[in-house]
Amino acid sequence: MKQDATRNAAYTVDCEDYVHVVEFNPFESGDSGNLIAYGGNNFVVIGTCTFQEEEADIEGIQYKTLRTFHHGVRVDGIAWSPETRLNSLPPVIKFCTSAADMKIRLFTSDLQDKNEYKVLEGHSDFINGLVFDPKEGQEIASVSDDHTCRIWNLEGIQTAHFLLRSPGMSVCWHPEESFKLMVAEKNGTIRFYDLLAQQAILSLESEQMPLMSAHWCLKNTFKVGAVAGNDWLIWDITRSSYPQDKRPVHMDRACLFRWSTINENLFATTGYPGKMASQFQIHHLGHPQPILVGSVAVGSGLSWHRSLPLCAIGGDHKLLFWVTEM
Repeated sequence: MKQDATRNAAYTVDCEDYVHVVEFNPFESGDSGNLIAYGGNNFVVIGTCTFQEEEADIEGIQYKTLRTFHHGVRVDGIAWSPETRLNSLPPVIKFCTSAADMKIRLFTSDLQDKNEYKVLEGHSDFINGLVFDPKEGQEIASVSDDHTCRIWNLEGIQTAHFLLRSPGMSVCWHPEESFKLMVAEKNGTIRFYDLLAQQAILSLESEQMPLMSAHWCLKNTFKVGAVAGNDWLIWDITRSSYPQDKRPVHMDRACLFRWSTINENLFATTGYPGKMASQFQIHHLGHPQPILVGSVAVGSGLSWHRSLPLCAIGGDHKLLFWVTEM
């Protein structure tokens, strides 16, 4: 690997605690800044950040915390609701978390006096993925080590429940057709469910275990990506149920896979924290080598900016941001 691809984060933001998970809001929230949420050992922070890539008069990054929510238990996952609006009066901040106590918490805030949360209980083991339906934001899907995928309404009632054959690792909702859901299992199978018929309609096989993370490409929904073992894998679901492309990337087992929100050939992967540091890589399908390699002392979480080729990762008392070319 060429040495010049390895670089430090372009920007960092200091945090009060170790960051377990970080998520940019993937939805338009009616404000020029970008909402970002990150979770620590017992709180969730909601902030806005603007980068010099977007606004010429900013040097580097401009970050502001809007609110800190006490959580009481380690935050494992965060999902934004499309109902979040910063330009309404009052503003609406809506997101949910998964936590080490196997519960989902749905938070709603106006950033002033109204701060509520509802607990969604039902999973009997760790929750590995959760997502809002992107059209209406009226349902949440979650997958867990308890071998289930569950769909919840905002009242906390389960509206559907799929039994899996191994732990559920990732769940993604189709951006347009909100009755289609993708669920990735640790045994290497990725299934697509029709939520109206409540049954599986298609499945993909990685032929590799353990599958740790999978992601539906929202720019081109025929593409699915995942990491299993040390490799990244890419499927074209119109062509085969087996991966079209795969490559070994992380020595210490790959951990997360995320497609860029703006380019269907750009994606990022992270490795598990090894003896030294977690490795983070950005890949482009046209390039044989990663186009960017970063190293984080203890990195966790991975999220792409909504409109820039920029990734965020959580670290030890900091958020780290890497920027790449299109």
